[in-house]
Amino acid sequence: MRFLSPSISTLLLLSSQSTMTSAADPVVGPVKGSLVVVGGGTLSDSIYQEVITRAGGGPIVVIPTADGAPTYDQNAAGASSFRRLGATDVTVLHTYDPKVADTDAFVEPLLNATGVWFGGGRQWRLVDAYAGTKTEAAFQAVLDRGGVIGGSSAGASIQGSFLARGDTATNQILVGDHTVGFGYLRNVAIDQHVLVRGRIFDMFDILKVRPELLGFGCDENTAFVVDGDSARVLGASYCAIYDGGFWSREGSEEKNLPPKSSLFYLLRAGDRYNLATRKVIE
Repeated sequence: MRFLSPSISTLLLLSSQSTMTSAADPVVGPVKGSLVVVGGGTLSDSIYQEVITRAGGGPIVVIPTADGAPTYDQNAAGASSFRRLGATDVTVLHTYDPKVADTDAFVEPLLNATGVWFGGGRQWRLVDAYAGTKTEAAFQAVLDRGGVIGGSSAGASIQGSFLARGDTATNQILVGDHTVGFGYLRNVAIDQHVLVRGRIFDMFDILKVRPELLGFGCDENTAFVVDGDSARVLGASYCAIYDGGFWSREGSEEKNLPPKSSLFYLLRAGDRYNLATRKVIE
């Protein structure tokens, strides 16, 4: 039996189709699944409900590790709120030991999870416990199955590729001894509590040394909800965008603006943003 070689035109068609497929993949956000990136504080039910809805009624695994407490019960880091709002399968999963996090037994609750939630605290604790382990791979697998990853405060910052406020000594150092997050948003640094704690200018400490990054930070009880490269603001306050540009709902042509290196602007609930083009969707 003879096997015919594919024609040049067939190869070109296949190559074109492959290019089109890869070109359609998100540049910044997750290829599959979605993210809920919350700026900390006391959260409205609508934010928890967003995670429950996106998890599709499936199991949600809550990771309280960033808090630094000696132990946690099954109500920690928002788990009780998820149950109160109707989630029927919620598990709190925790270790500080990366050797434990690298075991099949520890990872088991994540294997069928459709949602992961990272609680607040210090984001470097999440790196020390889970980076490079089977658990970190299992977090990513939740997204790859089309699930949702959410988190508040430290649980927001960990979702960026650059870890803002990752210093073990103090959270006031923006570029610290831990600078690599879990990277669900590529080439992004994420801050939190930006208005309540007067952090609105802090992102510039990162952008001075990593100017290629997209920076954003949400205020308390406010989320960036991400599907692919599309994001929208949900919640009570604002998210600050640091993309080297400026946007205002009243227009900006006549404004006397500072240099690009000092620009930021605010988005509120319902506003949408394209993470790839770094433009507000109007």
